[in-house]
Amino acid sequence: MACINEYVLRKVIQGDELAFTQLYNHYKTPATKFCVSLIKEEEEAENMVHDVFIKIWEKRGQINPDLNFNSYLFTCLRNLAFDYFKKVEKNQTLRQEYFDRMEEAYEVAPDTEEAKIVLLRAGIEALSEKRKQILKLNVEEGKSYQEIAELMRISKNTVKNQLVKAKQFLRERVDLAAAL
Repeated sequence: MACINEYVLRKVIQGDELAFTQLYNHYKTPATKFCVSLIKEEEEAENMVHDVFIKIWEKRGQINPDLNFNSYLFTCLRNLAFDYFKKVEKNQTLRQEYFDRMEEAYEVAPDTEEAKIVLLRAGIEALSEKRKQILKLNVEEGKSYQEIAELMRISKNTVKNQLVKAKQFLRERVDLAAAL
């Protein structure tokens, strides 16, 4: 991939929106592919690229056109990916702690329907916001994969994958409690 013309970069620094659009269009696909290769989630990768370009526009006056913009951009994206992994790890830890506390609070015979419902609700609360929303749209509102995809502006495959993962997570939680 050829680096963007220094002239275009200088125009961006001066606040030229058309030059910024050209810069964005030049890097959008390779930047998104780079992020997807790191985090394996296309929607989140696209969000990262958008976030980086918003910051680039906001801080355009601080960009040094004599330095390698390509390196700068991909370093920013890599750092965002690292931040994303830290956030995901923290969220998983918090969800697990929440689930553990819920299990302790409801030490009821695991074979009763009430206990399963309590554990299921705790499991639903432990899901990420995105999975929880997809699950509720599908189960409670009876929306199809396509309807959810259009409503949330994500692909039908993402809806399917998120539902499979949510249901698997909930099944494991209820099965684990039943085994205790």
